[in-house]
Amino acid sequence: MTRVQLSLLSPTKPLWWLGVVLSLGVGAGLYTVTTRSVDSEAHARFLNQARNTQFNINTSIKAYTDVLRAAASYFQAGGEVTRETFHRYVRGLDLEHNYPAIDNINFAEYYTDAMRPAAEARQAAISDNLYPAFQRHPAGVRGEYAVLTLIEPLDGFNDRYGLDIASRPGVAEALFASRDQGTMSSSGQPIPLRSTPSHIGMAIRIPIYRNDMPVRTIAERRAACVGSVGLGFSVQRLVNAALGEMPVRAVRLTLRDSNAIGNPAPLLFDSQPGMPGADGAHFITELPVQFHGRTWQAQFSVPKQALYSSFDQFLPALAGSMGFGASVLIYALFVTLASSRRRALKMARAMTRELRDSQARLQLSHHRLRRLAAHADHIKEEERKRIAREIHDDLGQNLLALRIEADILATRTAKTHPRLHARARATLHQIDNTIRSVRHIINDLRPNVLDLGLSAAVEWQIAQFRQRSGIKCEFVEDAVADHGVDDHCATAFFRVLQESLSNIHQHAGASVVRVELHQAHGMLRMTISDNGIGINTACRHKAGSFGLVGIEERISLLGGNCSISSHTHGGTTVSISVPVGYRVAPSSDLRLSA
Repeated sequence: MTRVQLSLLSPTKPLWWLGVVLSLGVGAGLYTVTTRSVDSEAHARFLNQARNTQFNINTSIKAYTDVLRAAASYFQAGGEVTRETFHRYVRGLDLEHNYPAIDNINFAEYYTDAMRPAAEARQAAISDNLYPAFQRHPAGVRGEYAVLTLIEPLDGFNDRYGLDIASRPGVAEALFASRDQGTMSSSGQPIPLRSTPSHIGMAIRIPIYRNDMPVRTIAERRAACVGSVGLGFSVQRLVNAALGEMPVRAVRLTLRDSNAIGNPAPLLFDSQPGMPGADGAHFITELPVQFHGRTWQAQFSVPKQALYSSFDQFLPALAGSMGFGASVLIYALFVTLASSRRRALKMARAMTRELRDSQARLQLSHHRLRRLAAHADHIKEEERKRIAREIHDDLGQNLLALRIEADILATRTAKTHPRLHARARATLHQIDNTIRSVRHIINDLRPNVLDLGLSAAVEWQIAQFRQRSGIKCEFVEDAVADHGVDDHCATAFFRVLQESLSNIHQHAGASVVRVELHQAHGMLRMTISDNGIGINTACRHKAGSFGLVGIEERISLLGGNCSISSHTHGGTTVSISVPVGYRVAPSSDLRLSA
């Protein structure tokens, strides 16, 4: 070993070269770690933003699906849908501002070749200034047709009026499969758009069936189908709206239909067409977007530098240089920052767990309150029955005995004691008034007619309403309306009818009321409609007003649905439905859960 080597390794001299090597090693290590950390956090932010965009796209598709379901409900509700009413309905949706990606909403009438002459003659006979002359196209004879007879807005779609969309094999296959299954569908084939022909458009449709025909089997659904409601929307406008919420503008998003035949899959959208493909300097992720049985593959890519702030770009060099000069201090600072980050994440997880626990407790409390309300309602009805029974059995019998005695006294004093006879007759009259009052009180507490069944109780209440208010009231029921209905359900329906008729008498100013009671498919339904002034939204939610809230809560406790709607032309409809045989949890369960 030479003298130079010995001097370097001598413990009496500082090992400066070792410090430089260690500092370089620590600096290089910190540089590498910091680079990876910045890269990882940027990638995490990118994934989070991509998932948010994926969620926004799915939410927009869900919103457009809800619009289509609402349009289907409009057709399914019954009554004739004319061009004018459909035009007003779509105009009321204000698609341009509320659903900017939707291009049109349309109705395709379904008929077979045997039904075609009558259907086309009916369409040709319609004369107004809204639509052009009817002409089915493309021409030709097919076994089944799905012809566009309503389309809004019509501007730019005049040539689509009368189009047989079932003439395209792929569309026909999806359309008739949707009809047979009773589900919403999309063929996945692009459609032309009105406002931006360069954009790719997609359509979704939902079948419409006759309300008075069964739809349990495929054959029944084919016989009951009258057509389908559909809407077309721009994929580019839909995705651009979701992509516009990403804070990083350099993100490129491509959307491809994975279910389509071909490799690569057909391109539906590209936010930056003409840009070169992504490489190692880009973050890339692929996320699925579900579109009515089809899967769209959304690929997000962004240059890594676009996600780095100025500090992120400078941090690795800063860490390396500081590590070279003071490796221990930089390491301690890095550990402190890392531990702070972990503590923040731990605190966030703890707060999340606490929030979820609070939500669970709130839901449990809400559930207990509802069951307590059901229990209180049950106790109230039972107490009414008990009081009515005791009044009938005790006070009623006593009054009846007292009347017999007063009648005997009046009979015996008719000729011998005129004055006493007059007093006896007055007493007898007062007893009769008291008996009528007692009967009225018993009926207010719980009408005895409820023991005869719900239909009898509804008829009695309607007769009382006619006598009390002078309003014409119609009652429509089927033969098995109250078959299998238990006392709890019958009482709830009776109370809802009482509250509704009371509201109509006091507030509606109606001249005609219609009550319908039907039972079908295991559901008991009652509809109360009037031609009054309707319900003001502000009045409906007015503080201290619990009538309508009580109706909704009473039906909800029975596992049913309640709909209270006010029409634009006046009138209100209260519609309730409850599954027959539904049983409310007994009060003992409430005590155990408490």
